[in-house]
Amino acid sequence: MSKANEQRDPRIFEEYALKLISIAREKRTGLKDFFISNNVYAFDSTTISLCLSVFWWTKLHHGKSGVKVHTLFDVKNSIPSFAIITGAEIHDSQVMDQIPYEVDSFYIFDRAYMDTKQLYAIDKVGAFFVVREKQRMVYEVVEDKRYNNPKTGVMSDTLIKLTGQKTKKQYSKPLRRIVFYDKEKNRTFVFYTNNIEVSAEDVALLYKYRWSVELFFKWMKQHLRIKEFYGTTENAVKIQVYAAITTYCLVSIIETEMAEEMTTYEVLRVLSTSLLIKMPLRQLLSSCQEELLLENKREIINNNKYIQLEIPFDEW
Repeated sequence: MSKANEQRDPRIFEEYALKLISIAREKRTGLKDFFISNNVYAFDSTTISLCLSVFWWTKLHHGKSGVKVHTLFDVKNSIPSFAIITGAEIHDSQVMDQIPYEVDSFYIFDRAYMDTKQLYAIDKVGAFFVVREKQRMVYEVVEDKRYNNPKTGVMSDTLIKLTGQKTKKQYSKPLRRIVFYDKEKNRTFVFYTNNIEVSAEDVALLYKYRWSVELFFKWMKQHLRIKEFYGTTENAVKIQVYAAITTYCLVSIIETEMAEEMTTYEVLRVLSTSLLIKMPLRQLLSSCQEELLLENKREIINNNKYIQLEIPFDEW
């Protein structure tokens, strides 16, 4: 497999992954209720560390070599809508111009993407962004709404204009600046957005959904084996990553069409342990679904027994 993947073109796997992404998104559209009608996407990257002496084509980044998987995650449908693989030395904001932006859609970014030139390009397309402040920006207040709500955590909501030497040229339009205090983490966040109509609470909530792309990366690394590679060439690494994305989409399609009461991980676990069983897929999932329900009930009963035994001891 390693030798074969040296010669194979990874673009075939990339195009097939993108095709399955479009099918999975279409099938999962409208399955979940969301507090906002616009499409919502979270964009981030994850670094896969590689050994420089083995993966000789990689470059050092902060003393480590590896590749980055930049992913645009569809928050509503829980499906990646766009993915690109680069070297670890590529800064996250350098990939923002390759994102396929949609009109009236929201794009959620972490502070690494606080690039005013790229953000202005998003505004010109007619899309909206929510990004966290990376460092203290130089600005002047155009309009102060004098809005704060201690119950929800919103501390201020102002309309500003950037006055920095570079930033005022790169983003000449007014921006909305929201300061939010998170009681759970005891931290203060500052968000920038070009949307004027959405409430400050909804802007903070939109940023909270950015965590879904982090969960996707964690799920991929834990269950689809993209931290260890069968080949050492650039082609082999890209093929394995795109194959993992393809697998995720296939499992999501099966979950949507045949196993509504099972999670994506449960479907993957059933398929991985039943590869040599010759049985219709729907029948296999329905039979395993009953076993999983019984297993979950046993876990709940055992946990309750554990809690009942622990309470008297804690009180004592």
